[in-house]
Amino acid sequence: MKTIAVYHNKGGVGKTTLTVNLAASFSRKGYRVLLIDLDSQANSTYAAGLIKFQDELQDDIKENYVYHVIRERNSHFIPSVAKTSKFTEPSFDVVPSHIDLMQHEKELIEIAPARTRLFSKLQKIENDYDVVFIDTPPSLNIYSQIALIAANYLLIPSDLKPFANEGLRNVQNFISETNEFREQMGQNELQVLGIVPSKIATAHRFVQFVLPKMEQTVKERYGFPVLKSRIFDRRDVSAAIERTSEVGELDIPDPQSIFDYKANSQAAAEFEALTLEVKQLVGI
Repeated sequence: MKTIAVYHNKGGVGKTTLTVNLAASFSRKGYRVLLIDLDSQANSTYAAGLIKFQDELQDDIKENYVYHVIRERNSHFIPSVAKTSKFTEPSFDVVPSHIDLMQHEKELIEIAPARTRLFSKLQKIENDYDVVFIDTPPSLNIYSQIALIAANYLLIPSDLKPFANEGLRNVQNFISETNEFREQMGQNELQVLGIVPSKIATAHRFVQFVLPKMEQTVKERYGFPVLKSRIFDRRDVSAAIERTSEVGELDIPDPQSIFDYKANSQAAAEFEALTLEVKQLVGI
């Protein structure tokens, strides 16, 4: 089982879009896929199509989500929390998040074993899945640390703009601190697969002349490898996730992967290329 965290401490770089569409792509290739949402904004949970309710009284996530996996030692194991997503076909499983997760950070910080509980519970299902993706919050908090402790590999989506680049210093330090913790646990260091250029502008001159310089700058200044695959800022991707269906008088969220929404699009081809590159990097 390969566990891949998707993390950057800068928000707005396309992290969730990348995570859910990678999960869909691997699932469509026949891999058994689990997606874990560790962000209190629950964007991956929404994007994967698990938030169908219109009223908090119908909320079927609040009492059984990723918080309980982290909080409870002897219950809420992954098989009892994971839900099946209809984001793509064949489907994949999701351990959902919830906006209430942000209220529990202080509580979990004070529970020392909470940092390693996701790692421990993933060990119990290592024969049930081929690939696990962990979506993270854009911060340096305990939830990001839990993800980096639980993962084998790290992908860093970035639009390569100045603020995102400055945030890479924080990412470097965060990885170093996490690796020290992993060493104490007897784990190998987190393997950084590299930076994925994402939400990249499509203007021809920019792609031809400016983007290669931005990629080279990141390599030289921060020492992270940059993947060959690029995810451009395309309307088809956001339209797929924003898709809704009419149920009576209500518009119910009905997001789809880019492969289900528009299989022959440039965006789908870009995610296909990224999938093949990640497969090669992790050896599956």
